[in-house]
Amino acid sequence: MHPVDLPDTVRDALLAPLVDHHCHGVRRDDLTRAQFELLIHEGGSPAPPGTTHFDTPFGLAIRRWCAPLLDLEPHAPPAVYLARRAELGAAEVNSRLLAAAGVVAFLVDTGSEDADLLSAAEIGRYGGAAADELVRIEQIERDVAETAEIAVDYLDDLGEELAARAARAVGLKTVMAGLCGLDFDPARPSRGAVIAAANRRLSDPKEPLTDPVLLRHLLWCAIEVARERGLPVQFHTGLGGVAGPGGGAGRWGGGAGADLHRTDPARLSTFIAALQPAGVPVILLHCYPFHRQAAYLAGRYPHVYVDVGLALPLTAAASARVMEELLELAPFHKQLFSSGCRGAAESCLLGALYYRQALGAALAARVGAREWSAADAARIAHMIGSGNARRIYRL
Repeated sequence: MHPVDLPDTVRDALLAPLVDHHCHGVRRDDLTRAQFELLIHEGGSPAPPGTTHFDTPFGLAIRRWCAPLLDLEPHAPPAVYLARRAELGAAEVNSRLLAAAGVVAFLVDTGSEDADLLSAAEIGRYGGAAADELVRIEQIERDVAETAEIAVDYLDDLGEELAARAARAVGLKTVMAGLCGLDFDPARPSRGAVIAAANRRLSDPKEPLTDPVLLRHLLWCAIEVARERGLPVQFHTGLGGVAGPGGGAGRWGGGAGADLHRTDPARLSTFIAALQPAGVPVILLHCYPFHRQAAYLAGRYPHVYVDVGLALPLTAAASARVMEELLELAPFHKQLFSSGCRGAAESCLLGALYYRQALGAALAARVGAREWSAADAARIAHMIGSGNARRIYRL
């Protein structure tokens, strides 16, 4: 699973328990093949007739690495794998795969309304780990919009509810990349503009929030709460920020839809610069295929952090190249591990596995070339795998 030429200290650092600083719940119920295939495909739509989502890097990785954990031979056929999954039952499968990821703490986005997803506490229990909550600010906005009667109440209640929920969380998160793109006006909107937009919003509060004025207002309210409580704010970016009908970030946590180029984290540069005096940590999630831009931002600004999250299991055998490109510019104290797990517990296991493989390959190359000492490589592995997250989220 890991490079054979790593010094023991570096190998031990890679295999040390991880802090998964961004994941979602996984399904608690038994799944049909059609349901399972929707969960293992980033697009969230069925495969064309006569094809299967198992014929993807992620699908092949499931058959290679997850099958043995379900008592099957590596590369078991999809039908055999799914039959065994059904035989064991969702609870047993979730327990085996989450525990095998080697995670000591899960930070869970609880913004989904899907009752079939495990809660943060359940994720921790199945994985044998601690679990804390990440508050998705768009979900709070929807809760407030559905109960507020007038715009002024909406504004007051939004700030109060954000503060109340943040008191129980380790971080805040926005999916506005998938709702309006990251090329929004970074200035805080005027109160008059917000009240006018809120009146429109209250006429149909159950719809996804796409009004850029209200999204900007929500974000700036969240920034205030984060500054007061010393919390980081996560941004879905790149493939994690794209949304579409029934898929994309709608599956991974987004919303109504934005073109991929509008989820480039470089589009946040002006907003990020404006936040620097406040000192609120900004965490860029997933980022692929814009991970080089994100790495630049992490090196340029002291309050910006980055991961490549679900890009590693989705690219599978090519994940080492993605990791290499992130390591080009991003300071090591600015990088984090996340599985980006959602829906299928396989995504948690594979997120951790390909993170360790990809980083292990990079460390082996640098130690082998005598560019880094074994002690430095081990220290960097600990930083990225858990130390940075413990510091930023104050775990």
